[in-house]
Amino acid sequence: MKFISSFFVFLKSIAVSIKEAIFANQEIKKKVNAHPNFFGFLRNRFDKNKFSGLPLTLLGIAFIYALSLFFGVIEDIVTTDQIVMADKRVENLLLVFRNARLNKIFLWITLLGNAKIVASSAVVATIIFLLWKKKNYLLPLWVAIIGSGIFGFISKLAFHRQRPESAFYIEDSFSFPSGHATIAVAFYGFITYILFRNLKKFGNKISALFIGIIIILSIGFSRLYLGVHFLSDVWGGYLLGLLWLIIGISILEWLQYRKSAPLFNPTRKNKIISIFLIIAELIFYINFASRWNPLLNAREETSNEIITADILGEFNNKKLTRFTETIIGENQEPLNFIIIAANDSSLINIMESAGWHLADNPTFYSVAKLAKAAFLNRNYLAAPMTPSFWNAKAHNFGFEKSTTAQNVRERHHARFWRTQLKTLDGANVYVGTASLDIGIKWFITQKIKPDIDTEREFLFSDLENTGLISNFQKEKFVEPTFGKNFSGDQFFTDGEIYLIIFK
Repeated sequence: MKFISSFFVFLKSIAVSIKEAIFANQEIKKKVNAHPNFFGFLRNRFDKNKFSGLPLTLLGIAFIYALSLFFGVIEDIVTTDQIVMADKRVENLLLVFRNARLNKIFLWITLLGNAKIVASSAVVATIIFLLWKKKNYLLPLWVAIIGSGIFGFISKLAFHRQRPESAFYIEDSFSFPSGHATIAVAFYGFITYILFRNLKKFGNKISALFIGIIIILSIGFSRLYLGVHFLSDVWGGYLLGLLWLIIGISILEWLQYRKSAPLFNPTRKNKIISIFLIIAELIFYINFASRWNPLLNAREETSNEIITADILGEFNNKKLTRFTETIIGENQEPLNFIIIAANDSSLINIMESAGWHLADNPTFYSVAKLAKAAFLNRNYLAAPMTPSFWNAKAHNFGFEKSTTAQNVRERHHARFWRTQLKTLDGANVYVGTASLDIGIKWFITQKIKPDIDTEREFLFSDLENTGLISNFQKEKFVEPTFGKNFSGDQFFTDGEIYLIIFK
């Protein structure tokens, strides 16, 4: 904390030096003298001793910026822009990570944005403000809460956006914007601001700010993880909540400048009562969360199987893309394998027979293990893979094989997706890509070798050596392509694909 404090002092000294240098400049002085009214207006806008000066200027800029971003999200939703393209892919990606333990954790987290929990917490905050003689906080607090709630409700009715299909539990309201994300910023953001303003030690201020941000982000992520909102819903909710947080802060600052609140040192009795109220609210939250049993989404998967004798012909249908996709739906590497196997177990057994290992699912443990192996330059035969998308879905299976380097930085990779296609005899159709990783990029993803055709041939050779191939053909699938993947790595290919039928 001392380092952070010293750093801010250093930045302030630089800003002061720049300011003094500007106002000492003779040309600047001439301009100021030539246009006194204009520069007088600017001077008043940056007067930190008046609410109508610097505070209102900063709050106004923040409000206009947040409002423009909010309208931008609305425009993206109406026009089905990139963020909407990312919505479905993020939904499908997080669905892969869903498990019983994390479901329970995120159900508890999401309740921090529940209307009953927020209302009871706001009542507790109101009583504490009264005890501490901070009546100026009451109007801004409730304006932020009620305003964000009303406008969130109106927005839901205006857009009538349906919830994601993969929702873990049933919500009976529309999806955009996320009410939980909205109130998280409006309420918890306001409490964080109050703490930041009133705590004396800089370290405590930073701690309060950090905890407030973590709570807000956790509530938003819980909505995504549980599948009850799209990414754009949460982002829109954050922006709407921010608008009302700025309004609440503006009212508070105006009241503070209009009439300075008297200094008040709370008595020991008031402190004890405040602690008791906070503990009581925690008990209420724990009791509410332990008893809360939302109606789970028991929807049945609708069968959309396509029985076909012409596998390649089905890709003329626009519903089946020939390319893998980035998270915002842009094309990247084309598919270079179509595999026909009896079922998932058969595909896994075939790949393992070819010497390829099934990759672990990304978990905290597997990602930590991968990071350790990368740092120590060691091997990890089943290391988790960076997700890739096809038809908006994350890959179902990842397989890998070590190179002579024998470390996680350099590996043969293959990703496969289930399709809705089935052959006339009931076999499943899978599509996939193969690539060679030649390094780690940004500490989170791999850098691929541009020549993906060589890797295609390498995987086919391994599959052929198993003796399990019943039949295969190599066809032109797309035009020769030169492009980049989601992380900017270049690739090139002749556009051919293997269609392999296994025994």
